[in-house]
Amino acid sequence: MKNSAKNLNPNIIKAFASQLKGKVISPTDAIYDETRSVYNGMIDKRPGLFAMCENAEDVIASVNFGRENNLLIAIRGGGHNGAGLGLCNDGLVIDLSSIKSVEVNTSNNTVKVGGGNIWNEVDAATHKFGLAIPSGMVSTTGVGGLTLGGGVGYLTRKHGLTIDNLLEAEMVLADGSFVTVNKNENTDLFWAIRGGGGNFGVVTSFTFQAHPIKTVIGGPTLWPIERVEEIMDWYHSFIHNAPEDLNGFIATMVIPESPFPAELHNKKFCGIVWCYTGDPEEFTELFKPVLDLNPVFAHVGEMPYPSLQSMFDGLLPPGLQWYWRADFFNELGSKVRAQHLKFGSTIPTPLSQMHLYPLSGAASRLGSTDTPWAYRDAKYAGVYIGVDPNPKNAATITNWCKSYYEALHPYSAGGAYSNFMMEEGQDRVKASYKHNYDRLVKIKNTYDPNNIFRVNQNIKP
Repeated sequence: MKNSAKNLNPNIIKAFASQLKGKVISPTDAIYDETRSVYNGMIDKRPGLFAMCENAEDVIASVNFGRENNLLIAIRGGGHNGAGLGLCNDGLVIDLSSIKSVEVNTSNNTVKVGGGNIWNEVDAATHKFGLAIPSGMVSTTGVGGLTLGGGVGYLTRKHGLTIDNLLEAEMVLADGSFVTVNKNENTDLFWAIRGGGGNFGVVTSFTFQAHPIKTVIGGPTLWPIERVEEIMDWYHSFIHNAPEDLNGFIATMVIPESPFPAELHNKKFCGIVWCYTGDPEEFTELFKPVLDLNPVFAHVGEMPYPSLQSMFDGLLPPGLQWYWRADFFNELGSKVRAQHLKFGSTIPTPLSQMHLYPLSGAASRLGSTDTPWAYRDAKYAGVYIGVDPNPKNAATITNWCKSYYEALHPYSAGGAYSNFMMEEGQDRVKASYKHNYDRLVKIKNTYDPNNIFRVNQNIKP
């Protein structure tokens, strides 16, 4: 039974606060409600204390304080987790948002990033040197959460998942010790954090391999939702046989009122958002089959890579209502396509959508046990996303997502990308790690046998 922070002697909290360079925030502080807000406005948790850490020493003190006082501990980086797993009720939130730095080493194209950074800060720094690190699709996402869960994004086919580009991390463990993990040091932990989430410690820095990418050719193409079955059938063959320089996720969506042309507003579409990193002179020929399908809208051109990464940030600001469900898929057969037509035609709110991210190319070349990411052979990471600014629509978007998921789950590969999961129970966690789950449990038993780090997609000791 975990203790509530409300039961702690104020002198104990005061002594803890005196150890930190950062602040301790409690429910009586004026900034408490602002501090407890996260990206998903549907999350309404009330932590007992926030430790606003500014360095690794603060994290060590916070982990020790939480453990010694038997508090539930949550770790918050960018605060983007759909299930709100960066917060907990009554316990201690170790907040990393002030642990920020981006150090670019141009001699070997490596980048050391603080545990509290978000991706647009990293993109801005690396872009100056003509470099990029594979990450996600929304640049306000935290580096830590996205990386520890895997990292699917625009560069997945060319350069793999984010975890495939992780070279080293510095971590605070459950006993308060500080360790470096890489291919030569603490190799079991290094394996575990590349997809195993925040189960094994608090990562205060990441070192990544970056790649020479400054500009890309990217943007969306759209077809009426009535054509989704045809477009998906074509896309499945096209994308997995395309050069790895070409990526594009396919979606069902409603076009919002900005920044698209007025004739598209509030209509439902099948869309593909493209990213090409190869020779621009070869793009026209490569892209010809796409244009031969006569999209009603095609806004694809050369742009800085960070511009593509941040293209949808403005449409998806913090504080919206979110509900997610997800699955891996190997095929887009006729029954699957029919369900996408059905649910794509009944999208309940303008920001709700479905995405299928292709996983072929570089991401598929690693073995299924090389990292905890067990679905290296899957063709897609799929996600159904209910989004709306109005809390009154929370049930509507949730029910649409759940129904979409229930209709398609029988055709799935079984598990899901952990960063796209809500709190769905232990069986779902096991399904998502598949044959790697037992190895993760063994490592958990070694480094966190008391499950100090449990507010996550939990690997139970």
